[in-house]
Amino acid sequence: MEAALWSAIAIVAALSTGTLFVLLGRIDNLGSRVDNLGSRVDNLGSRVDTRLDGLAARIDALTTETVTRFDAQSARIDGLAVSMIARFDRVDDRFDRIDDRLTRVERELHRHVTRHAG
Repeated sequence: MEAALWSAIAIVAALSTGTLFVLLGRIDNLGSRVDNLGSRVDNLGSRVDTRLDGLAARIDALTTETVTRFDAQSARIDGLAVSMIARFDRVDDRFDRIDDRLTRVERELHRHVTRHAG
């Protein structure tokens, strides 16, 4: 009976040792897979950094171009505003001259009516 007990203990120990080696092998395999994934993530990180740098450069170029366009439009609007102000001043002068003429015509009519009415 004692021999059977020791045999059972030996079998359990052998199975436990075999299981331990198999599990250690699997853990090592998973560790190497995780390491490979880590290197892939690092490679993807560098690719993302490269793309982000490219996008940043494009955004900077577009920003510069947009600022240049806005400056040109602002200058154009300023020029048109000066032109419009000058035209409004000319129209205002014309209305003043018309008002003066109408005032003179009104005086003449008043004098004429006063002279013939009285």
